[in-house]
Amino acid sequence: AHHFNKLLSKSCCFGLIITPSPSDFLDKLMGRTSGYDARIRPNFKGPPVNVTCNIFINSFGSITETTMDYRLNVFLRQQWNDPRLAYKEYPDDSLDLDPSMLDSIWKPDLFFANEKGANFHEVTTDNKLLRIFQNGNVLYSIRLTLTLSCPMDLKNFPMDSQTCTMQLESFGYTMNDLIFEWLDVGAVQVADDLTLPQFVLKEDKGLGYCTKHYNTGKFTCIEVKFYLERQMGYYLIQMYIPSLLTVILSWVSFWINMDAAPARVGLGITTVLTMTTQSSGSRASLPKVSYVKAIDIWMAVCLLFVFAALLEYAAVNFVSRQHKEFFRLRKKLKEQQRQRAEEELAQQGLFFQSYGLALSAASATEMDAPVFADLPPGLGFYDIRRRFVDRAKRIDTISRALFPMSFLMFNVLYWLTYKVLRHEDIQAII
Repeated sequence: AHHFNKLLSKSCCFGLIITPSPSDFLDKLMGRTSGYDARIRPNFKGPPVNVTCNIFINSFGSITETTMDYRLNVFLRQQWNDPRLAYKEYPDDSLDLDPSMLDSIWKPDLFFANEKGANFHEVTTDNKLLRIFQNGNVLYSIRLTLTLSCPMDLKNFPMDSQTCTMQLESFGYTMNDLIFEWLDVGAVQVADDLTLPQFVLKEDKGLGYCTKHYNTGKFTCIEVKFYLERQMGYYLIQMYIPSLLTVILSWVSFWINMDAAPARVGLGITTVLTMTTQSSGSRASLPKVSYVKAIDIWMAVCLLFVFAALLEYAAVNFVSRQHKEFFRLRKKLKEQQRQRAEEELAQQGLFFQSYGLALSAASATEMDAPVFADLPPGLGFYDIRRRFVDRAKRIDTISRALFPMSFLMFNVLYWLTYKVLRHEDIQAII
């Protein structure tokens, strides 16, 4: 109104033709005196109305894997031509009108096909813009906060790339009445300071059409695809490096004396429980999908390595105690020998001969035991004990090299697969 009053005063000062008052002009323009009907689209019964759309992304974030959606704040701009709103009464190329006048004109029935939630902004006033041009073009801009669905493929998580779409569709007008299209230049603009906590929003945007066919007709639809690449710095710090250190910590057991059973068992159980907790934490913020993710493979292999380190000490402890079993069996055989000798002495009175025969039989039985078949006869207590202890130490020595080398090979295959091979496949698809 101030704008119109200013033009009116200028016209009076320079002696120009007096233009109508703003109120009279708007009454004529919006239908009170001209018969304009906001219920009827432009070019009624004629060619469809072409609505050109473009969006400005003010903020982009809150990408949630559990609910598979993302949230963004946008300025949605629509532009179309309504010949009934063309004017010549004022020399200005365009007129900015109050948003309350939106109810007085026809507007496209645009909605977001993949929307899960949305809200307008009304602080400190309705965040809407209405601009009318001399030739009847109408510019309608509105600020929205949207929550849109984004189905995600998490097989490569957390080294994945996602494609999230935004679909703009007509709800009630078929393509015989309304057609949406993207602005030729700058259809999708992004704020310069826009940053995402976990993703990088690529500059390339996939603009296209997604025309929908329903039982009620063929409806216009346009879409834009946002290409997001996840940054895995958070997961390196919170998951990969701690689990890697836990696996390395389990190898310390191979350098601890095999006689220190509480230390080695306690270390093994602690690392297993730690890996179990880390594995559960890695799945806490993810949906319950049926396929295996990259983080699942990593956690499962790490848990397998720390569990294998615990079982390795069980094998070492078992082998190191076999000399006790050997001497227990020898003691048992000697007891049987003594009893047999006493029985034969009582029956035949040949103590020395029976004793010698029993000793020979006992020695033969002892050497026939399968666990000790490879031990040469005639070894003393310390020699036999050293043989079994050396076997146990050999297991520890082999494990010191076998476990790190196996884990290193797994790392090479894992990172080569997910960071090089699969990453190239994803880039080729995009």
